[in-house]
Amino acid sequence: MSHLYIVSTPIGNLADITYRAVEVLRAVDRILAEDTRRTSILLRHYGIDTPLVSAHEHNEAARVARVVAWLDAGEELALVSDAGTPLLSDPGARIVQGAVGAGHVVVPVPGASALLAGLVVSGLPMEPFTFYGFLPRSGGERAERLAEIAALTHTAVLYEAPGRLARLLAELEEHCGPERDVAVARELTKLHESVVRGTVGEVRRYYEAEGARGEVVVVVGGRSAVAAAEDVEAAARRRTRELLEEGLRPSAAAKRVADAVGIPRNRAYEIALALARESGGDTS
Repeated sequence: MSHLYIVSTPIGNLADITYRAVEVLRAVDRILAEDTRRTSILLRHYGIDTPLVSAHEHNEAARVARVVAWLDAGEELALVSDAGTPLLSDPGARIVQGAVGAGHVVVPVPGASALLAGLVVSGLPMEPFTFYGFLPRSGGERAERLAEIAALTHTAVLYEAPGRLARLLAELEEHCGPERDVAVARELTKLHESVVRGTVGEVRRYYEAEGARGEVVVVVGGRSAVAAAEDVEAAARRRTRELLEEGLRPSAAAKRVADAVGIPRNRAYEIALALARESGGDTS
């Protein structure tokens, strides 16, 4: 039984690597790298001469069988991404699944992560949070993700390319409103590291004026519990009005709205009665 080590590497500053990670990268028979050119810079810095094999999004599926064959032959392997913790918005999941399916041991070697680095400096609540990685570029799936983020009452973390940051912030402002809290962490651990915090509207205006370079992590605060409750109440009133207009009695409308929206049955009935009285309809 062989080992596949999932090794976290620096996200910028080459000093941000653990002693254990360096030891593992020296000891294994091969290193599977997303970009061998970028990983070779790290290996030269630490005097590591372990052979590199490319394993990126375009050849990962084809690599699985070869990786499993190496493991079956008794080789010890390490998997790294260009930077940070592998598999998070990076290739490698198929390789890990193949190794697990073949009965080999997959071992994490923790370290740097842009996701966690951005989250902890954001100043926003950290527990719980939802990680979205890079959003779909366009279409209905992107709109669905933005609507989902807008509805969250907890923190969301996203990755974005610098050239698309202003567009993302504008879309967040449209879906979440201009007052939602946000933090944009850029070039983390590097010379020009910066964190811009404020409302979505403020940060959007800042980056429209300044532009952005380097890797970007966007941390979006959740909507307040008060706002969430107000949204639920508004949805309950809207659906109740529709049902009353269809001819349902307040009691029947209240039952359906309570089940659909998730509010107490007595509150749904109060809303139904009030709307029925406003319209001069049947309140029985």
